[in-house]
Amino acid sequence: MKKKITAKNPIIDSDFPDPDIIRVGDTYYMASTTMHFMPGCVILRSYDLVRWEILSHAYQELDNTPRYYMEGNQNIYGEGMWAPTFRYHKGTYYIVFTANDTHKSHLLTASDPKGPWENRTIEGWYYDSGLFFDDDDQVYIVHGQKTLFLTQLNEDLSGPKENGLKRIVVQDREDADLGYEGSHMYKRNGKYYIFTCHMEKGKKKTEDCFVSDSLTGEFIGGCVIDDDCGYHGLGVAQGGMIDTPNGDWYAFMFQDRGALGRAPVLIPMQFERDFPVIGEKGKVPKEIQVPDTGHIYEKLNGSDDFSYLPDEKGEVHLKCFWEWNHQSIDTAWSVTENPGHLRLHSKKISPTLFQAYNTLTQRTVGPKCAAEVTVDFSQMKDGDVAGISTFIGNYGFIGVKKEKDQYYLIMMGRPAKDTSVFGQFEYENPGIEYQRVPISDTSVCLRAEADFTDKKDLASFFYKNREGWQKLGIDQPMYFKMDLFTGCRFGLFYYSTKKTDGFVDFSKFQFFEPKEER
Repeated sequence: MKKKITAKNPIIDSDFPDPDIIRVGDTYYMASTTMHFMPGCVILRSYDLVRWEILSHAYQELDNTPRYYMEGNQNIYGEGMWAPTFRYHKGTYYIVFTANDTHKSHLLTASDPKGPWENRTIEGWYYDSGLFFDDDDQVYIVHGQKTLFLTQLNEDLSGPKENGLKRIVVQDREDADLGYEGSHMYKRNGKYYIFTCHMEKGKKKTEDCFVSDSLTGEFIGGCVIDDDCGYHGLGVAQGGMIDTPNGDWYAFMFQDRGALGRAPVLIPMQFERDFPVIGEKGKVPKEIQVPDTGHIYEKLNGSDDFSYLPDEKGEVHLKCFWEWNHQSIDTAWSVTENPGHLRLHSKKISPTLFQAYNTLTQRTVGPKCAAEVTVDFSQMKDGDVAGISTFIGNYGFIGVKKEKDQYYLIMMGRPAKDTSVFGQFEYENPGIEYQRVPISDTSVCLRAEADFTDKKDLASFFYKNREGWQKLGIDQPMYFKMDLFTGCRFGLFYYSTKKTDGFVDFSKFQFFEPKEER
């Protein structure tokens, strides 16, 4: 008998929203939303469903509109790639998602989940969709919000099939809040299943499931999980189901975890009269035991000495846990100009961190984590700012600012300002400078800490001098809101407020998980 391992929910205590999982043989793959971050559509791999590693990204760039490249004050914060559906059918991997800025429905295909992936579009708009291949190779997509549609597609997935099936399968009440969304479709023992997130006004998110004997028949069902895991009334929802090679079944979803983001949750599942019964007496278990396959997993986060060599095409590929805040400006960053350093060049004037090119980010981890980096700022221009941030809508950061030939260490924070409009908020407002101290050196080691314990959601900032670590500024509150619509990340940044053509060098980046904390 194989050794068992015990995992806690959430199985990944980090921001991997809208997970969709497939199994090919004994290997599981997960696709997750990355929104405005690039490269995008992160793909993870697992052999036991509870431990995961980043395998690849499905695209390096999504579109080439000015907003993706942050021209002027344009951006796609809170937009970009949303809610993927991931499927495997007869030797081909499929990912479908919508981009909420361009209103395109993207179809990505590959023969290997590592890529390369071909990116084309499907005619039509399929919000929060679930792709489904039936036993006869006919292909369908379930999509919508409040009203869920089932649409038959052409065999090549180019668009709706002429005279094909198109019908409403689930209809929520008009006074619902978000209603139904994030739907996925499956088939088991001749029955069709639609899993969908449900959010009624004044209530937490739940997950519903609807079952039918046929694609033209009535889908009947209701709530299958209504639980917040004892975590601030934040419901577990939006996902689907997956089986193991041994015939066991699990439901996978995510839970909002405050500023940390949306964390994947795994729940054992059984069937009674062909209807899914999830969890333990309707609750998400705190722990799950699964067989240990012996695979050694790469970490989802990590340190970096920025020592890279170009490949045979002369291209440099950063470690897979890094993602840029938008489409990178490749002429404005390098890890080969000064080996062992990430060099960021200034190529535009920006009033704030949010409009800066090439902020390099990686996800934070709960309940606590920290990151340190050394910054050489000797080539900054007047008005330039560079440092490390907790990158979220109301960010905080510690950095160096040059003013009239004097360098200062500063701690900045943006007050939380909520908005109900995706992708629109005061990007030009840099926030409040809470403290500054002059510095005479031209390099410094900076540290950012994030504490998500029980939704504490505070960031703290430090710099290192001859006496050791010194705290700067306040403990910055963080909130998950619809402005960026993503969880907190650590971000290395550089921007200019007056003149361009300077540069800074980052080195010795260290990521500390809770068990590694000093």
